Amino acid sequence: MNCPHATQAAAQHGGTVVIDPMVRDLDGETARLRDAGRLARIELLGVPAWTLTRHADARQLLVDPRLVKDIGAWGLWQSGAVTREWPLIGMIDAGRSMFTVDGAEHRRLRTKTSQALTPRRLEAIRPDIEKFTAELLDALEEGGRDGAVVDLKAVFAQPLPMRVVGMLMGVDPAKNAMLTRQYKAFFSMLTPQDERLALLADLDDFYAGLVREKTARPTDDLTSGLILAEEGGEPLTEEEVIGNLKAMVAAGHETTIGLILNAVRALLAHPGQLRMVLDGEIPWETVIEETLRFDTPTTHLLMRFATEDIQVGDDVIAKGEGVVISYRVIGRDPEQHGPDADAFDITRATPIRHMTFGHGPHICPGAALSRVEAGIALPALFARFPRLRLAVPDSELRNLPVMTQNDMESFPVLLGT
Repeated sequence: MNCPHATQAAAQHGGTVVIDPMVRDLDGETARLRDAGRLARIELLGVPAWTLTRHADARQLLVDPRLVKDIGAWGLWQSGAVTREWPLIGMIDAGRSMFTVDGAEHRRLRTKTSQALTPRRLEAIRPDIEKFTAELLDALEEGGRDGAVVDLKAVFAQPLPMRVVGMLMGVDPAKNAMLTRQYKAFFSMLTPQDERLALLADLDDFYAGLVREKTARPTDDLTSGLILAEEGGEPLTEEEVIGNLKAMVAAGHETTIGLILNAVRALLAHPGQLRMVLDGEIPWETVIEETLRFDTPTTHLLMRFATEDIQVGDDVIAKGEGVVISYRVIGRDPEQHGPDADAFDITRATPIRHMTFGHGPHICPGAALSRVEAGIALPALFARFPRLRLAVPDSELRNLPVMTQNDMESFPVLLGT
């Protein structure tokens, strides 16, 4: 891979923020990006791009038809400067799905998925989510007996959303652990690129097998619904069904892991606010929305491409350049959230209006599902373990080397039972 444009772009803009693949200082990186201006020049593993740092600009450009998901519009891809050897390519060139196309084709691919995640459908699966939550809390209690340290992520926050999204897709529950390992390795910057590409091929094979199974014996699940969909008289191809499934499982469990853990972390760091929630003074819905704003599960969303020059303030996104949406920086935008944007505060007077799940046509189709899961998991967790506390200082919590998700290595806790 050869990316000669990075140095030139940095010189023209007066500096580039290098996104750390090891995610060693997320707060510092967030502040540097915000300070770099409305449109910040960044470098992602040697590849230059722009990122939006202001809520208002992101809200405007996320509905701008001049920014598209089609990798064919990316100049560095067209020229061969970026190839399949770039470690982040699998998050952009991920096969044909609702996440990689625009316009009418995007609507065709998205419609059936959205129909499967209606409020009525989510209410119908609420008892299942409550059942999974109770079972995992039992496992958490067993692991934390006699004052033992237990990993809240591994035992509770991680398996819950994978169980839920697997159920929705019709995946054999015995495959959940395998899928968790596969996606973890795919996102990790420590995974060699040849292994990452092999993982993608393995996932394609797994979902192809699932599609064949559901084609032969359809059931009441999202996979069967996608196979049988005939939106506009044109059914989805096998590639399109696989692409939707692969991306939905990734987005459907990673986001909720981060939401649950980040909410617990913020509340434990602010015991006065936690007490207000437990006393019923502040609803859990407010905790969820403030967490989504303050400590977004998705750090950087890759990537859109300019089909023509786009002016943003004093800068221009040139035709063919890539644009990243840095949701964590946007969530800390003082112009939108006030001078205390860097503070977690469930009592803030202004409404918590964020865009953590996106905006416009590509808004996350699983946003409501993630909110429902967190709305069940968090109150149940603290009802069972009101004395829950971190087993290590907060400063010792470490992020996984994942450039796109705000994902922690582990979350060791003491249950206080």
